[in-house]
Amino acid sequence: MPEYKYNRILLKLSGEALMGSKEFGVDTSVINSIAQEIKDVHNLGVQVAVVIGGGNIFRGVSASAKGMDRATADYVGMLATVINSLMLQDALEKNGVFTRVISAIEMKELAEPYIRRRAVRHLEKGRVIIFAAGTGNPYFTTDTAASLRAMEIHADVILKGTKVDGVYDRDPMKEKDAVKYESLKFIDVLKDGLKVMDSTAISLCMDNSLPIIVFSIKEPGNLVRIVKGERIGTLVS
Repeated sequence: MPEYKYNRILLKLSGEALMGSKEFGVDTSVINSIAQEIKDVHNLGVQVAVVIGGGNIFRGVSASAKGMDRATADYVGMLATVINSLMLQDALEKNGVFTRVISAIEMKELAEPYIRRRAVRHLEKGRVIIFAAGTGNPYFTTDTAASLRAMEIHADVILKGTKVDGVYDRDPMKEKDAVKYESLKFIDVLKDGLKVMDSTAISLCMDNSLPIIVFSIKEPGNLVRIVKGERIGTLVS
């Protein structure tokens, strides 16, 4: 009998999760610890796909708010996700985990182009795959890319690794009396405007009954515990 609850997972990481205590960029010790977490889950026999944001390097929405063309800003943000993906690939392969970066924007010297059947085949062969460049289209976030790719590869769950240990009614970093939710319905997330994922991503998951677990990626071992079925973070279903 396998010792895990989920056979195929999609791990969504924000770019900010890679910063550690830095104000921008990547903290190599953080990316190495995340690579170790992924390796531990991979060693159980679980198939792992990853989507990383690019907000630690460039954020398209804030750049467009300052006058930059939104489509151009989003494309720059997609390139930032490729940088993060290549760094995570390097950290994983140094840990002995075969990894493929698959980009929605073709750059064949750096990454494979996105072909759904090839991505699934990599998973079946025991490779970790990292989806880079979002959906390849402006106006769509990496949250939406994570939901879309999770559905395309038939993932069992989306695990959203963040800096906090779940979903709260208010920002727990600013409000000490913020209340954490143990579980939520998709419709409540949309209705109350909770910051789980953007509304397009939540709607996609709701329409296709794909659960999301929001948890702290900073806590060592959380990923393995969730995959083994332990209740950690907030379940959105």
